[in-house]
Amino acid sequence: MVPLLTSPIDVEREEARRQAIRELLGPEYSKESLVDRLWRNVNQFTGDLLDQESLGAVGSVAARAALLVIVIVIIVSLLLIARRTAGGGASRAKGIFGDRRLTAAEHREAAERLAAESRWAEAVRERLRAVARDLEDRVIIDYTPGRTAGELAAEAGRALPALADELSSAARVFDDVTYGEVPGTPEAYGIMRDLDDHLRAARPAPAGRAETP
Repeated sequence: MVPLLTSPIDVEREEARRQAIRELLGPEYSKESLVDRLWRNVNQFTGDLLDQESLGAVGSVAARAALLVIVIVIIVSLLLIARRTAGGGASRAKGIFGDRRLTAAEHREAAERLAAESRWAEAVRERLRAVARDLEDRVIIDYTPGRTAGELAAEAGRALPALADELSSAARVFDDVTYGEVPGTPEAYGIMRDLDDHLRAARPAPAGRAETP
């Protein structure tokens, strides 16, 4: 039998891949961001596709077609991420209230109206705004423009420790439906409504005493 000969190009390519694998196992890649990892994997994949040109005209056409699809997908994904990041960043910068300033009663009324129309995500937002405004009006928390739901939960939880867990849960629900694109539900609105009722009946605990709702 005639021994199979390995071309120098194949040997160099295989050695390069082994070196790349050893490099990726290094500690500097353990903290690599998801975007960097994705970009590196795409580059490696496209490089493998382009290597198919050695298979002839059919492989070359298939590689170029696949590469074009990958480029289009990457561009569309980056545009969607940029749009979502810009929108979420702008919304978070405005805090819970955005550009609106209503009374607690007005926010509460709006929340009930939206809930009656099954517009749950909007109802969730309005009810937490009612909670925040009510706490500010009662001077349980300070008026702070641009306050986020998490900051509201942390500050109010210190003043009303018995409701701290409930406040944190409500903040997560608010963030999920506002920034995380999680659909609003009757259950989510129920969390906000119950929190609002409990807070309206609660009083800050005197120093050194536990607060009871």
